[in-house]
Amino acid sequence: MPGFSQANELAAWKALSDHHQQLGRAIVLKEEFKKDPQRFEKFTRTFKNDADGSETLFDFSKNFITDDTLKLLIDLAKEAKLEELREDMFKGEHINFTENRAVYHVALRNVKNEPMQVNGKSVVEEVNSVLEHMKEFSGQIRSGEWKGYTGKPIDTIINVGIGGSDLGPVMVSEALKPYGKKGMKLHFVSNIDGTAMTEALADSDPETSLFLIASKTFTTAETTTNANTAKQWFLKSASEGDIAKHFVALSTNEGEVTKFGIDAKNMFGFSDWVGGRYSVWSAIGLSVCIYIGYENFHEFLAGANAMDRHFRTAPLEENIPVIGGLLSVWYSDFFGAQTHLVSPFDQYLHRFPAYLQQLSMESNGKAITRSGDYVKYTTGAILFGEPCTNAQHSFFQLLHQGTKLIPSDFIMAARSHNPIQNNLHQHMLASNFFAQAEALMIGKTPETVKAEGAADELVPHKTFLGNRPTTSILADKITPGTLGALIAYYEHLTFTEGAIWNINSFDQWGVELGKQLAKGIQQELDGPGESTSHDASTSGLINAFKQKASKA
Repeated sequence: MPGFSQANELAAWKALSDHHQQLGRAIVLKEEFKKDPQRFEKFTRTFKNDADGSETLFDFSKNFITDDTLKLLIDLAKEAKLEELREDMFKGEHINFTENRAVYHVALRNVKNEPMQVNGKSVVEEVNSVLEHMKEFSGQIRSGEWKGYTGKPIDTIINVGIGGSDLGPVMVSEALKPYGKKGMKLHFVSNIDGTAMTEALADSDPETSLFLIASKTFTTAETTTNANTAKQWFLKSASEGDIAKHFVALSTNEGEVTKFGIDAKNMFGFSDWVGGRYSVWSAIGLSVCIYIGYENFHEFLAGANAMDRHFRTAPLEENIPVIGGLLSVWYSDFFGAQTHLVSPFDQYLHRFPAYLQQLSMESNGKAITRSGDYVKYTTGAILFGEPCTNAQHSFFQLLHQGTKLIPSDFIMAARSHNPIQNNLHQHMLASNFFAQAEALMIGKTPETVKAEGAADELVPHKTFLGNRPTTSILADKITPGTLGALIAYYEHLTFTEGAIWNINSFDQWGVELGKQLAKGIQQELDGPGESTSHDASTSGLINAFKQKASKA
């Protein structure tokens, strides 16, 4: 796309580089707090969510920023045309130019029914039609009105998908488990490893199970293979005519869907402007809708919509996702940070980091600019994470005393869904939430270690350098609306990164090559003889596998 420059050729980038040379690692966070008693208020932003009336606090004050840093980062966003790109997305322009598609997942949560168009055609009616279908269908399942082939109600949902068709629904259903229908079981099968399907089916009854087959084209190899395995299992107890009562398609390919045996009335479609990693807001979220109920699902959409409106309208210096994205660029390209940690202090969010891995790394794991040139700077942080407090007893050692700079996000809700023992557990959890961010910032000096009575030879080992940056995100409670806003925050943070880096955050050609090669290799595995058509390592491994597998 013409009109966009390499990020490091922008005047604002060069100004930031000069600023980094002056500030750099000379900034000492604990000293910055001493110099400016208002630092917390100055660098904290509060998101007011009209979906559930909650407020979520984003504390950016423990980051390597000053007033000048924030101003220069905002200048970079403006010069990189972030505002123009953002508006193009909300207007339905084809910003995914390598696939000539709009990027319009924001239209899926347009709960206020604002005018939204793609190619001059309104999408509001289509989105609302699918939502109405989801509302009706989920209500029938939850109430028991929908019956299986023997007249029993459905009590088990098995979602068969891969990538975004799995990661989003499983994460959200886990995060919102307190809102789930009691007694309903959910299974998510994405891995082509037969173990995944075997374990799900072992815990299911064909008379009361509903399969949601999530594949836009209904030709995705892993998904259709798993779907056919489920179908064979089902037909051991039922007949072909019963498939319509137990299989639903989240797809747009009516021909393949009906050939499978699914009634076309039980298709839930979505448009090509819905990317896989942004699809939980669409019909792909049907498992979530069934589990938590349509009203809660609608609040989930509304929370994301509230963050969309904030992202689109808030001034850049007050714009929470923009600040988060700019900080990511700041650390990646000026401090050499290669990783980013997201640690939720909430067990229900245990799949949240895995979800964000696809969102972040599939979006911005790119090395080619919009103009087709190789980038001259670092893009796409390696995102990882696990829930605390368990993570504190594993890889947090690296954060505190390792040699790598790892900017970190800590997420917590003040109010637990399970306030057992008079909130003892929640207060203990919160104490760790606050303590970890503080410890990473202040560290522990040799003088303090000595004062504690440590032997001289142990002082270096017990010293913490500190000065490790963190962002703390403190919600009221993890409600459907709050979760929706939190996911949308990271979506728009990722958008901001891609805009600055001048890359297309919305294609994923990098996942295709392995798929293409796998098709040919599978034919070799199914056929006789030894493989000789690959490099020596690949052929050797294929032949070793065939030899070992033949002994089973």
